[in-house]
Amino acid sequence: MNKLNPAKNRCLLLVLSFIFWFSHFLYIPILSPYLEEMGGNYAIIGIVLSSYGLMQFLFRVPFGIFSDLLKVRKPFIIFGMVVSTLSCMTFALTDSLGWVLLSRSLAGIAAATWVAFTILFSSYFADRDLHRAMGSISFVIVLAQLLGMMVSGYIVDQWGWHAPFWMGGIIGFLGILLSLFIFEPKGGILKEKVNIKELLSVMREPMLLKVSLLSIFAHSIIFTTMFGFTPTYALKIGLQASEIGILIFSFMIPHAIATLYSGKIFVPLFGKWKLLKIAFGLTAIFTLCTPFIVTKGMLCLIQALNGFSLGLLFPLFLGMVVETTPLEKRATAMGAYQAIYAIGMFAGPFIAGILNSYLGIEAGFYFSGLLSASAVIFMIVWTRNESRAVDQKWNING
Repeated sequence: MNKLNPAKNRCLLLVLSFIFWFSHFLYIPILSPYLEEMGGNYAIIGIVLSSYGLMQFLFRVPFGIFSDLLKVRKPFIIFGMVVSTLSCMTFALTDSLGWVLLSRSLAGIAAATWVAFTILFSSYFADRDLHRAMGSISFVIVLAQLLGMMVSGYIVDQWGWHAPFWMGGIIGFLGILLSLFIFEPKGGILKEKVNIKELLSVMREPMLLKVSLLSIFAHSIIFTTMFGFTPTYALKIGLQASEIGILIFSFMIPHAIATLYSGKIFVPLFGKWKLLKIAFGLTAIFTLCTPFIVTKGMLCLIQALNGFSLGLLFPLFLGMVVETTPLEKRATAMGAYQAIYAIGMFAGPFIAGILNSYLGIEAGFYFSGLLSASAVIFMIVWTRNESRAVDQKWNING
């Protein structure tokens, strides 16, 4: 593999990216029900689910800093594939809640290496084609998530609870072999270094802090609901494990469509802040409605609407982080943003697990709905404060 074959370089890394995320999401819909089947209460389930985000929060920034200091990406990609595969195999070979917690934590450490995938992939393109590059790899992520989550329930129904983990481990091993052949330009791909002082400086930017807070809410919601307790709730109202794929399909297809058209259609139509308020408001309504649903058809409908609402948010966050940050600090800002929103990935499921343990599984949906409503309130307050600041400045100048 060499630089004279750019198409092959791109194709191989895209395939590797698909394998990476497919093996991660192959067991997501059945993880919460599996833990309950093992005897774990909702508090334990919440701890296991939250460990994934906690590991990303702890390791993402250090991995990014070391990668920049060493000016290499390939070793981190290989490491990520190895740890991801080890996570799946540990799941497959054990049936202890303690080992399951370790397995999910390893998956979080593996996911923290994702920044190396994206930076290396971007190095295969000229600057003018970077948006197309990120679009390609983003599509692969969504496709891997969709396919992995759709077949999860069917695999369990046919071959048992451990089958998705075995399949993820086998596919991950293939990914390890492929990762050995990826191409990395000699001399490194990024001259700019990340340091703690610069990171802290960027993290004080008001816009970055606002967007990061909203992203904490959004990631908390999605990792508490669809990537957390929604499949468990679906089984409780009568869905079979093999039908979880239908629920995932209902959520992910509108989610992908909204992600694709958020910036192209809805931002020009409503504006960034108004669209954020609408999306969070709708998410609050649909999430709060979920515990009242007792039929499969209505649950799929509500999840489709919720998937679309949440899909509007994530690309909008990314755009706002980039466009409000100077060019020389964008990589640092994105690293800080990703580390901060990981708080939602572990705090949301952890708190929801405790609430569910004491108040029932409905409590997690009420908690997530209130988080979404809180995001709307924060934005209203920010808008009013900005308007007052503008009026005061106008009065002083006037």
